[in-house]
Amino acid sequence: MHEKRNTVPSTPLSRKQIMKPNGQVLKQRPSHDTEREFGGTLGALCIPIFLPLTVMFLICVSRSPEASLLQWPPALPSTDQLWDPLALVLLLGWISLHALLYVLPLGKVSEGLVLRNGTRLKYPINGFHSLCICGVLLMLLLGLGAPLGYLFELLLPLAACAIAGSYLFSLYLYIRSFWVPSHALALGGNTGNPLYDFFIGRELNPRIGNFDLKYFCELRPGLIGWVVINLGMLMKEVELRGSPSLAMILVNSFQLLYVGDALWNEEAVLTTMDIVHDGFGFMLVFGDLAWVPFTYGLQAAFLVVHPQALSSLGAAAIIALNGIGYYVFRKSNSQKNQFRRDPTHPSVARLETIATATGKRLLVSGWWGLVRHPNYLGDLLMALAWSLPCGFSHLLPYFYVIYFTVLLIHREDRDERQCRSKYGLAWDTYCRRVPYRIFPYVY
Repeated sequence: MHEKRNTVPSTPLSRKQIMKPNGQVLKQRPSHDTEREFGGTLGALCIPIFLPLTVMFLICVSRSPEASLLQWPPALPSTDQLWDPLALVLLLGWISLHALLYVLPLGKVSEGLVLRNGTRLKYPINGFHSLCICGVLLMLLLGLGAPLGYLFELLLPLAACAIAGSYLFSLYLYIRSFWVPSHALALGGNTGNPLYDFFIGRELNPRIGNFDLKYFCELRPGLIGWVVINLGMLMKEVELRGSPSLAMILVNSFQLLYVGDALWNEEAVLTTMDIVHDGFGFMLVFGDLAWVPFTYGLQAAFLVVHPQALSSLGAAAIIALNGIGYYVFRKSNSQKNQFRRDPTHPSVARLETIATATGKRLLVSGWWGLVRHPNYLGDLLMALAWSLPCGFSHLLPYFYVIYFTVLLIHREDRDERQCRSKYGLAWDTYCRRVPYRIFPYVY
């Protein structure tokens, strides 16, 4: 659920208001007319039940000898396998560590996009500092002989604690949202349907003082936790076999690069749909704290039990694929971000654009003239490169790339609808100029 995308900024009111840049209201309509995402009430009922079960199922399957997604009955954990007090201590300690790192005066402070009430929130840009500090702490722990490989045994109780914490945290967010001003509510999360609003999130930017809860969860404990769990799987492989395999090293390296890139470019998250559009409810809480760390790294968990031999030629091909994906992903995102910050910059000034009625311009050349979402294309190429070191004998390591393809196609559809609503005829012109959405000449 952890996603990179663009959208138009909006801060919802108790009634939908579509406003000009100067704040003039053009029209209003009741919030219950909001188009509901993810299957509406039915999705809000099913997703919080089935996705947590999916996390536990995938972990169990990755540890089973067969590693078969089609095994029936599925490998289910016993009750005592789901609880370990150490898991709760580690989880609470991990979140507390990142809360402390969040408030340290490291890095710069950036402003978010303009909210509906004309204000801008400030955000600390120090996620990469947190990653580096955690790296140093982990190296110290390893030097002192800490059994990091024990994370393999703790995966199930850690996931169970993260899931339970996601429910409790989401309930807190839902309850507190009834004491915030109406302009602080998310446009799509104030429908009056308790089930749906709990799932999608009522409050747009919940804060305790200057501590932004959504922004904190977006890129820190879960994303960096994913890297730590991967390292734990590598150390478990060292315990079992004396040294890490080439496949495990590639998976760890690729995913560390991805996380490091996200945190190095942390400021870009301030313009994503998660921050500027979606409320902070169970969907994002569970995605940030449970789904990302425990499903995005399934390849590493799989390799602990199912080692794979990888030739030098095969490794070189996989490295090249990941490099191409990363290049497309980073270059396209950098071009977009540079155009947003300064359209007159020499690197983007000569790119062809289309004018819109909002005063903004749409890129129709460069990376954004190739397909409408070149960053998604790069993301998917990298996702495939993460799975290939696990071979072709099992489907489980490819869960991420399959899931991510579905996720990004759905995300692209949400982007399309929002952009068409915002840019109107200009967006239709853009779509004619750039007919392919993610995959050139395919989709």
